Amino acid sequence: MGIEVTGILGLIWLLIVIWAIVRTAQSPATPIVKVLWILILLFLPLVGLIAWLLLGPK
Repeated sequence: MGIEVTGILGLIWLLIVIWAIVRTAQSPATPIVKVLWILILLFLPLVGLIAWLLLGPK
């Protein structure tokens, strides 16, 4: 793939992770749970996003 396609996919991935972080921050979960989810999303983006989609705060 070219640099342009890779850059666009990376940007889309970044936007999805940011969206998940914002949704987590706005959820009614306790502050500790919010911080843990946000840290998981930041340090383990792929695994964290999949786990967040399946188990995250609703």
